Amino acid sequence: MNLPNPTELVRRGYDHLSHRYRSDHDNPAEYAPWLTHLQQQLPAHARVLDLGCGCGIPVAKTLADNGHQVTGVDLSEVQINRGRELVPQATFVHADATHITFPDRTFDAIVCLYTLIHMPRDTQPRLLQRIATWLRPGGLLLATTGAQEWTGTQEHWLGGTATMWWSHADAATYRHWITQAGLTIDSEQFVPEASSGHQLFWAHRPEDSGQLY
Repeated sequence: MNLPNPTELVRRGYDHLSHRYRSDHDNPAEYAPWLTHLQQQLPAHARVLDLGCGCGIPVAKTLADNGHQVTGVDLSEVQINRGRELVPQATFVHADATHITFPDRTFDAIVCLYTLIHMPRDTQPRLLQRIATWLRPGGLLLATTGAQEWTGTQEHWLGGTATMWWSHADAATYRHWITQAGLTIDSEQFVPEASSGHQLFWAHRPEDSGQLY
């Protein structure tokens, strides 16, 4: 029997367990200070890309409710359809983030929370390079990555019937990939989760950067 490829496992997992992963009114506590800090640095009516947006809660909704122009991209059709209902003032695109394209210097900020870790590891450096080009000079990246290297699956994810898949490098590797993409890291912190955790990066595209990649 042929097993689904990793991207298909992720797609199916979030399609099947979208509501279990995030309810319509869920508001994870750790997101609030991140989004507050982000908005303090954004211009009015900023253009923001939420890469791996899920159902739009809480990132797209919070930013759109505060007058920003949000585009959400997600692999899961169920998540995208929920986003269109829950955050009608934002734009949602059903697409694989490793394949989607945007013009250079499109966004004032890109948010990529708990998304890179669901992608094949060999696609992640190139995506970070493309993210760097999508940002305007001075534009911000807020991203979570792996803190330690690991690739694997979990059966019966979230107590359901789906299998979920992750693949991530360690924090030092992501630090290298982000700077290699032409971005400047402003700060980072470890975000604990159960017995492990993730690395949170704040970075920006330098003001004097030319055409990247």
